[in-house]
Amino acid sequence: MKLRYNNKVLFLGIIFLGILNSCKKDWLDAKPSKSLVIPTTIADYQAILDNASSTTDYGFNVDQPSLDEISAGDFYMTDANWNSREPFERNTYVWASGGLYGGSTLVLDWNGPYKKIFNANVVLEGIEKITAENGNDQISKNDVKGAALFFRAYEHYSVAQLFCKPFSTSTANTDLGIPLRLTSDFSAGSIRSTVRETYDQIISDLKQAKVLLPVELPNTLVYKNRPTKAATDAMLARVYLAMSNYDSAFKYANNCLQKHNLLMDYNNNPPVNPSSLTPFQRFNDEVIFQKLLIFYSEFAASRLIADTTLYNSYDANDLRKTCFFRLRQGVYTYKGSYDPSFVPFSGLATDEIYLIRAECNARLGNTVAALQDLNTLLITRWKTGTFVPFTAADANDALRKVLVERKKELCFRGIRWSDLRRLNMDPQFAITLTRKVNNQTYTLPPNDQRYVLPIPDYVIQLSGIQQNPR
Repeated sequence: MKLRYNNKVLFLGIIFLGILNSCKKDWLDAKPSKSLVIPTTIADYQAILDNASSTTDYGFNVDQPSLDEISAGDFYMTDANWNSREPFERNTYVWASGGLYGGSTLVLDWNGPYKKIFNANVVLEGIEKITAENGNDQISKNDVKGAALFFRAYEHYSVAQLFCKPFSTSTANTDLGIPLRLTSDFSAGSIRSTVRETYDQIISDLKQAKVLLPVELPNTLVYKNRPTKAATDAMLARVYLAMSNYDSAFKYANNCLQKHNLLMDYNNNPPVNPSSLTPFQRFNDEVIFQKLLIFYSEFAASRLIADTTLYNSYDANDLRKTCFFRLRQGVYTYKGSYDPSFVPFSGLATDEIYLIRAECNARLGNTVAALQDLNTLLITRWKTGTFVPFTAADANDALRKVLVERKKELCFRGIRWSDLRRLNMDPQFAITLTRKVNNQTYTLPPNDQRYVLPIPDYVIQLSGIQQNPR
């Protein structure tokens, strides 16, 4: 959906035309044009944040990095399809060592988030210069500032899942994080923070955003593109889970579900139509915040073949089997995005938050509460009258069941890679990924350094920041 702008507002993403059209520039090097018209009102800055058009590369609700989803191992391609892909896509798919991008001078998974971060910083700096004339203006100003902080945090987090090590309490103070861009000033140098500093900044932005943002917004098509307090709670739960901070992840998942706890019953048509190629409506009841992945062609139905083990893990009475997958030319492909555009949904939704709270309860020894959340979710996924509530021998048994359902419920949402990174640090959940291409077998062992993608070469050359080992 493309929103109309005041004529005086020039999309600040255009500032980055030099990034897109030149092999010699990237976000660290390009300079904004002094001739561009600068937004001057609260509405102008809100319009920048509302630019969610899928036809642009700088809308805040599209183009979440997705090379990690290519790497996560839940699908495979035929040899012919793999051979036809760009070098960096082939390399990502087989977890290649050394160079990954095949000389590409535009890596969307890096450039895209930092362009959004730049725009968020422009909004944060500009909105501070505007004086609210009345109470309504102050509310609108707070909404703009809170949303910009939320978006900046979301993009920094997305970059961190690909380009720095997973959070580990024992090494977070020394592991290299990502460059944190907290100003739109291009003269400010870029350095890599530590992993702890990266997560501290993300959390700080989200907590500031929560104070400023509204509890709810009218349920119109635009507003699930805007964050709310529930969205900040959901994002904080996701971030703390990635840090294995289960007390805090539980707290914010619980806070979120107190505000927004709706689940769709997959038996009801509408809103869910299992026989459709697009079973789910955009902005459905479970969506808290709208976001879509970068659509690499691997995700097309003609190429993505669901992993057989994943598909077979769903019970015959589990409606996710028909809502998420369809038989196409003898293999099963994915169709379960919470968006009918065929682009994988990667935003925040209540099913994920129920699973976060369930996992945290299990890890904290609250077996009954963990199973209650898990069963509350799953009864809405199974054919009416067929679901038998899950039981568990103890908290660890409950945890295993939750993690299995987490993989099944949240497949192809840009979440699995982060889960692999954190779960691999626990030997009982560590797994080795395997793919076979052109009669050659490729493997990715737990905790391998290839779980961290290399920073694009052109960024290293221009900035001098330290490269990730590969």
